[in-house]
Amino acid sequence: MEKNDAHTEHSNGYTIYVIIWLSLLVLTGLTVAVAGIDIGELTIPAALLIASVKAYLVLTIFMHLRNESRTFTVFLYVAAFFLLISFILLFTDYSFQ
Repeated sequence: MEKNDAHTEHSNGYTIYVIIWLSLLVLTGLTVAVAGIDIGELTIPAALLIASVKAYLVLTIFMHLRNESRTFTVFLYVAAFFLLISFILLFTDYSFQ
């Protein structure tokens, strides 16, 4: 059986997973707090910012995207770019109604 070095296992250890999990719990609580507090027009951008931080943590740590190849990372950035364009178009349409 051949040894494939292209897909070596990258393990972070349990400590980093627990720290990220606890930070995700704190950020979820912060999201609930932001939704409950009336801060006007900053509610939606604050919730989106918190959700973006949470998504970044999940993608880089739990899904191990930090250790992926450059090609996969470029495709991920292209997808995120088009998602950002969709959000901009959505909120532009929403703000003029």
